[in-house]
Amino acid sequence: MRAEEDIAGAFAAIASLKLDALSVGIDGLTQSKAKTIVGLAAEHKLVAVYPAREFVEMGGLVSYGPSYPDLYYRAAGLIDKIFKGANPGELPVEQPTNLELVINLRTAKALGLAMPQSVLIRAGEVID
Repeated sequence: MRAEEDIAGAFAAIASLKLDALSVGIDGLTQSKAKTIVGLAAEHKLVAVYPAREFVEMGGLVSYGPSYPDLYYRAAGLIDKIFKGANPGELPVEQPTNLELVINLRTAKALGLAMPQSVLIRAGEVID
């Protein structure tokens, strides 16, 4: 999907292929149209995994990805070092270290899914 107009067509293509699962990537379009994407996934009864907890808070099934508040906090630390005179070119490139799994049990129930206890135990948050 490259534009908002592509979203409905993408879900129509998923339906025509009779797919039952979806992995949503993160970019400006998916973030700005998260509610639409989550709604269409629910309408099409798709098992969907999202890149950020906000999708699950809107009714998505599962998200697995970095904790964005943690990334912002760490970015602020790097900015602080730069303001204190550090050379940005000498600061290390960092990878996310705090990944979170968030599960929406209401959505799982609506899809007729039973989440295994082994998965629920690993979740950072379970929305009931």
